[in-house]
Amino acid sequence: MVLTALDVMGTFAFALSGGTRAVESRLDPFGVVFLAFVAAVSGGMLRDALIGVTPVSALLTWHHVAISVVAGMSCFFAYRWILRLSRPVALFDAIGLGLFCVVGARKALDAGLSPLMAALLGMLTAIGGGLAADVLTARPPMVLRREIYALAALAGAALLTFSAHVGVPDFVAAPIGAMLAIGLRLVALSYDWHLPVAEPR
Repeated sequence: MVLTALDVMGTFAFALSGGTRAVESRLDPFGVVFLAFVAAVSGGMLRDALIGVTPVSALLTWHHVAISVVAGMSCFFAYRWILRLSRPVALFDAIGLGLFCVVGARKALDAGLSPLMAALLGMLTAIGGGLAADVLTARPPMVLRREIYALAALAGAALLTFSAHVGVPDFVAAPIGAMLAIGLRLVALSYDWHLPVAEPR
């Protein structure tokens, strides 16, 4: 139940992130809802494809579509209200990042992956939606820049997988892992922390 709740909240957070990006790119209502859906489910679809779960979970029920429609329409009609929040896209994206990294890692563990591989798959689950949304709106993918983004997701996912390995229950490890990833992302944004970049000679 904890992971289901985190999955729903993460889906809504990423859908809001994708929807706000779509509004900023001046898309029509269909485009806003579509980008909200892509941002919400791409990471989970990638995870399911890699662990051999077919059909992918996002297509088995109507919940992900409904959440994306609600989030997308909220962004389209209430964008000015959402804009009053401090850096709304970054905030929603950080929340989705933290929630999805632990959900993806747990599902990878359930599929029989080792803690290390499950942590990596949790990271991919978390960054997949943002990566797809960036590509569709013609922005340089955040994960390929010097932002502390994928690293934050990996930290949260690793905390969950290795906690599970030593016997810590999910209802304890999952919220802590999610908060670790969200906290790292938001602190990095607040203090302008960046990873070093390659310098061609």
